[in-house]
Amino acid sequence: MELRHLKYFLAVAEELNFTKASEKLFISQPPLSRQIMELEDELQAKLFIRNNKKVELTEAGKYFEKEVKALFKNLEGISIQTKKIAENVSGKFRIAYISSIYSAVISELIQHLKIQFPYVNFKLFEVSTTKQIDALEQGKIELGIIRSPIKSPKIKAHLWFKDGFSLVYHKNSIQIKSDAEILNLKDETFVFFNKDYAPHYHEVLLELCAFYGFTPKIIHEANNINSIVQLVKNGLGISIVPSNIAKNNQDSEIGFIELKKVNLFTDVSLITSKEDDSEITQAAVDFLLKKSRSN
Repeated sequence: MELRHLKYFLAVAEELNFTKASEKLFISQPPLSRQIMELEDELQAKLFIRNNKKVELTEAGKYFEKEVKALFKNLEGISIQTKKIAENVSGKFRIAYISSIYSAVISELIQHLKIQFPYVNFKLFEVSTTKQIDALEQGKIELGIIRSPIKSPKIKAHLWFKDGFSLVYHKNSIQIKSDAEILNLKDETFVFFNKDYAPHYHEVLLELCAFYGFTPKIIHEANNINSIVQLVKNGLGISIVPSNIAKNNQDSEIGFIELKKVNLFTDVSLITSKEDDSEITQAAVDFLLKKSRSN
C-alpha cells in the first residue's frame, strides 16, 4: 500500500464519482479504477459499491475514509513540526547539569537561548556525571555539564573551567583561619558525596584529606551539593566542596577555606554528542564558554 493509493481512495470517496475523481487527480479513469481495485485486494475488503447510477462507500469504506483522513492530518502535522525543528523554531532541548554548578549560570543560559529560539521547549535535569554520559550516548539529552573524566568515543567535551576545592564549615562550630589548620579537624564528622552516586568525586575528596594527613570520619552522605551544605549549616559536620560553591554562597553562617596547598583541581566540562551539529547546541556551548572567560 502506497500513499498514492490512499490519495486516490479519498478523491473517489469525496466525489463518489470515478470520472470526477480522475479529473481532480489529473489521471484517466481506467488507471484510477485499477488503483482502487488494488487497494481493495490488499485490504481484502470492498470499499465501494459500484453500479451504473452511482458510487457509494461500504461500511468498511466509511471507516477507512475516516481513518485515512486522520492519518493525512497527522502526517501534515508531522511535516510542519519537522520543518520547524529544522529551522530551529520548535522542538525541545534537554540540558543536564551536576548539582555543584551554580544554578544562576544555567538560568542565564536558558534566558539567552530563549531570545534566539523562542519556540524551543528547554528542559533542565539535575543528573550525576555517570548518568549524564549514558543519557547523552542514548540521545536523551542534548547538552551535559559534568566533572571529568569522560571516557566515551561518542562524546565531544569542551573544558568549561577548572575548579578547586574548599572546606565548608559552620562558623559557630569550627574555629579555623587557613588550610594549614585542617589537620586539627581530623576527628570532626564529615559529610561527603555518596560513593556510588559520584565515585570519582568521592575518591578525590579522600585524596585531599590524605594530602592533609588524615582519613575523614564520614558519617553522613548525600547526592546533592546543596544538601551537603545544608547538613553543614545544620551542624551535622563539615565537608569539602568545589570552590565554585564557595564563590556563590552568601550564607553568613557558613564559612569556606580554599585548599591552596594541594594542587588538585577538577575539570568542569560541557559535553555534547559528536554527531550533534545543531545551531542550538552550538549557541549553548558558545554562551557558557564565553561566560567562563569573562569571569
